[in-house]
Amino acid sequence: MAKKKTRSPTKKKPPAKRPRAESAAEAPPSPPAPPPSLLEEIAQLDLDLLNLLQRRAKLSQKLAKRSKQSGAGRAAPHLEEVLEPVLTRSRGPLPRRSVRAIFREVVGGCQTLIRQMRIALLGPLYSYSHLAALERFGQSVDFVPVGSISDVFEEVNRGHSDFGLVPVENSTDGRIADTLDMFTRLPLRISGQVEMEIHHTLLARCPRAEVTEVYSRPQALSQCRNWLAKHLPTARTIEVTSTSTAAQLAKEKPGAAAIASWQAGVHYGLDVLAERIEDNPGNTTRFAVIGGEAPAPTGNDCTAMLFQVEHQPGALADAMNVFKRNRVNLTWIESFPIPGSDRAYLFFVEMEGHQNDEWLKRTVAALEHKALRLEILGSFPAPLVVE
Repeated sequence: MAKKKTRSPTKKKPPAKRPRAESAAEAPPSPPAPPPSLLEEIAQLDLDLLNLLQRRAKLSQKLAKRSKQSGAGRAAPHLEEVLEPVLTRSRGPLPRRSVRAIFREVVGGCQTLIRQMRIALLGPLYSYSHLAALERFGQSVDFVPVGSISDVFEEVNRGHSDFGLVPVENSTDGRIADTLDMFTRLPLRISGQVEMEIHHTLLARCPRAEVTEVYSRPQALSQCRNWLAKHLPTARTIEVTSTSTAAQLAKEKPGAAAIASWQAGVHYGLDVLAERIEDNPGNTTRFAVIGGEAPAPTGNDCTAMLFQVEHQPGALADAMNVFKRNRVNLTWIESFPIPGSDRAYLFFVEMEGHQNDEWLKRTVAALEHKALRLEILGSFPAPLVVE
């Protein structure tokens, strides 16, 4: 019987590869490159900017040399004197903040060719004082972090630092008493101000549920007290000398968190547990730049002053009437008890105008007749709020 032939099973063909349409959808094609002519134009502009910067640096050196030889004039213009005409004429598309940052670094870089500046501030680095100093002086200076506000004043008063930067007032907690006290003790003057929005961040190396202690400066803890009561009601709050110190402790101690800037968190390798935890969304701190020469009038200036009057009925009202009669607009006033005295007070005021303005000179002259003590703490351009 013949054997029936059996067919060998046919092998199935593997499915054809599908086109990579999905990959193309996930990664759209790159946009076309700019025309070579635009790239060449930008490259040429970069070279032109470099040449202009180097020319400015040489002129700064020449100005400093002439000032030293003549013994008169200033070796370099103040930052505000540079920024005022630049920002006024800036029409975009770069925002004013970017223009300010660029020229701040230009001015600071040229300054280092004349003399390396030292800036005393409440440290360690990455405290809010450090961030404000960066905004004011840029990256080219030497920062000198010290342990207290009084140390900042002493550094400048002894000539160890060219400038100091100290907090004056916070929009949530009011005056900074340590700063006002030092103005009564040392003959230092204000040559500028920085006004900066303060946004607090909760930082730690553990989850929020494991936080048992929160470290920060007294002012920062106070500015976040409602948030802490709601979100960390059982955590113990502990005051330290600076927000950067708090960040250091949060890095080292299990269960510890810090209220500080997010920049401090990056520096110390901490995780962000919560951002913008301040109770007041418009939380702002004004910092005073102490030391240096008085800036020239810009047309948009402030003058700070302290005075003392007799402790008797109507004395303060008479002093305030001087400002009213001369149509001086006061932007800030604080009373401060004189240490070691019996119910005697100093009054700190800030007003619109420059001390070289004639109408402000008349105001000061009239006030001197009613005051036991009067000192002008400085005139300076009105600060630009830094966000």
